[in-house]
Amino acid sequence: MVTSRKITAERDREATERRLVDTVGELVRENGFEKIGVNAVAARSGVSKILVYRYFGSVEGLLAAYIRRYDLWLNFPQDLPGREELPEFLKRTFRAQIARLRGDATLKRLYRWELSSDNELIVRLREQREQVGRELIRRVCDVTGRPEEQIAPLASLLSASVTYLALLGEFCPVYNGIPLQEDAGWEQIGRGIDQIVDAILKP
Repeated sequence: MVTSRKITAERDREATERRLVDTVGELVRENGFEKIGVNAVAARSGVSKILVYRYFGSVEGLLAAYIRRYDLWLNFPQDLPGREELPEFLKRTFRAQIARLRGDATLKRLYRWELSSDNELIVRLREQREQVGRELIRRVCDVTGRPEEQIAPLASLLSASVTYLALLGEFCPVYNGIPLQEDAGWEQIGRGIDQIVDAILKP
């Protein structure tokens, strides 16, 4: 039987982990992730350094936990709609990726950290995203009857392009004539993605 003390402890841990992850977001937004250390996290969150290490293993583990919480693909729903609804579903998905990255400066900074790191935590994070991506591609292929050799490159190009352009847009205002720092530019990109999805998946 699960005791009330154990339930309380689990809830306390969940609340503490949320507080630590939220603190990472605050610190990254303010100063970038390069200056984050366990002392800064503990001081801002009011949580003991011991718990940071106990729950996440390291500050890097805490950064990875932030990405896991907010990354679109790591939290992608398990179920896909049927064949007729799938193209519109995927269009909305890519637009959701655009909105997530454009609206979360912290996530963009952490993506840059992920792209420039190769520690064990990042390797595991990539493996998890890879598993989700492969499963999503498999399901799209099952629904559409299209071969993986066609769907996998399409998914890779679209998702990677959105990520790259969102990261680039913080420093580069225009790419191929598209204003990356304006809503109009991203609407243009969204329409382009819609056209690609239709060309590949429309019956």
